[in-house]
Amino acid sequence: MNTRSPSNNWGRVLVATLLAVAFFFALLLSASPRLHQRIHPDADGVEHNCAVTMIALGSYNYSVHTPLVIEPTPAALFSKIPALTPQWVESPFFGAHIFEHAPPVHS
Repeated sequence: MNTRSPSNNWGRVLVATLLAVAFFFALLLSASPRLHQRIHPDADGVEHNCAVTMIALGSYNYSVHTPLVIEPTPAALFSKIPALTPQWVESPFFGAHIFEHAPPVHS
């Protein structure tokens, strides 16, 4: 059951249509710098800020982000690899040999 009045629905449709037309017009202006220049005489300026320039740049934030990765410095510590020497390491499973035999056989 529709409880909303028809005038309320037409108002929403009108607002949505106007917003869509404005967005597509901004997309058109971002694709055509000459047309943008006709609307904004200062469109070539560095300080010019409008929705068209934000769409053209792909971001609403003009600040440059600092890199998250720091450039690695060459490590003098690993310039020489020492010669490897063999070393015997005792197996940690030597204490578990009690379970390797089956239980005694009853006759």
